Amino acid sequence: MSDTLTMSEAEILDQIKGEVTDNRVFLYMKGIPDEPRCGFSSQVVQILSHLDVDYDARDILVDPRIRVVLSEWSNWPTIPQLFVDGKLVGGCDIVTEMFQEGELQQVLGAG
Repeated sequence: MSDTLTMSEAEILDQIKGEVTDNRVFLYMKGIPDEPRCGFSSQVVQILSHLDVDYDARDILVDPRIRVVLSEWSNWPTIPQLFVDGKLVGGCDIVTEMFQEGELQQVLGAG
């Protein structure tokens, strides 16, 4: 993952597309997995950790343009955003509901 501060918005979009494509599970969040900076991001991290899922993540707080470009591309306004197999699963509420119903475990092949 590179430093977006020197990138154009088109380059940020290319990077987002690459992260989602190159990683089976990818989380855009506030903070990092070891130090989430909002309760919603923390909850998704806890669920993924509980399921022992390998994933990569990006802190959208390091550059406000990441959130703007990501949300325009994914058509999802809130953070966190969890992607699995290149597709948006959803934010905290959807991920939590899927986890509680056992559906997330099936999507991830975990748990």
